[in-house]
Amino acid sequence: MITGEETDPLPPLEWLRVFEAAGRHQNFTAAANELGLTQAAVSQRMKNLEAHLDTHLFLRLARGVELTADGEAYLPHVKSSFDAMRRGTSDLFASPRTKITIAAPASIAALWIAPRLKKLKTAYPSLQVSLSSVHRPTDFDAVKADLEVRFESERGQKNNAVQLFIETLVPACSPDLLATTLKSNWQQLPFIAVSGPRDGWHEWSVANGHAPVAQPSFRFDSIIAAQEAALCGAGVFLASLPLARDAINSGALVRLSEQPLVMNAGYWLTWPGLKLLQSVEDAVVSTLTS
Repeated sequence: MITGEETDPLPPLEWLRVFEAAGRHQNFTAAANELGLTQAAVSQRMKNLEAHLDTHLFLRLARGVELTADGEAYLPHVKSSFDAMRRGTSDLFASPRTKITIAAPASIAALWIAPRLKKLKTAYPSLQVSLSSVHRPTDFDAVKADLEVRFESERGQKNNAVQLFIETLVPACSPDLLATTLKSNWQQLPFIAVSGPRDGWHEWSVANGHAPVAQPSFRFDSIIAAQEAALCGAGVFLASLPLARDAINSGALVRLSEQPLVMNAGYWLTWPGLKLLQSVEDAVVSTLTS
């Protein structure tokens, strides 16, 4: 019997499981057959449940049982709870799931991988992806990811690698900043530089026969931070054309020169350890290289 002092009126799960089957079949014998119990065991569990709830759930008839008003009111709650547990169990554990970790520079994670995750999920619904940002080459050793995106030359690559893109840099800025001067005078605007392995303004000027640009007003350690500053109107930066393509196409950034700087290095998707399952590998590679 439930008293006012009890804090948890929930009966044992086994009793509720038997009640759900017995109430659904309206028959103790049928419930016993479904659950692998004896008819006597079903009957005893229902007596225990009724005593616990201090109410009658079934009317015992000569040819079976019927739910009482309390039993009819209680059965939908019990049934929906078991249905919810079945769905949750199926969603989480019924189908095998493949988990992979991708280590990549923050700019690649945000501007290249993130826009492709929806397509990757569609191609491989059971795939679970964890992204870890790396800031220097030594970070790859700490992460120990299944897949890595590295900035390297083709000569430095070994097996188990596919190129995402060759780095191509173009001057770009926000339309609001460009509105403060003539487009032909864009080199009079503030400059933004990016530290790291990429070529920079000096290399762009030499490659395209321009005089050296002014000393940069701002310097960032990642291209995603530099791009965000450019979007906010802070200055002109050398945009990675593959990473900034959407911003340029939408007009959020204005390309200032048709003369690009094409580097002899780019980003490579690699799997340094054992190869993934072929279907997973194909889905990831085809999605991230498109």
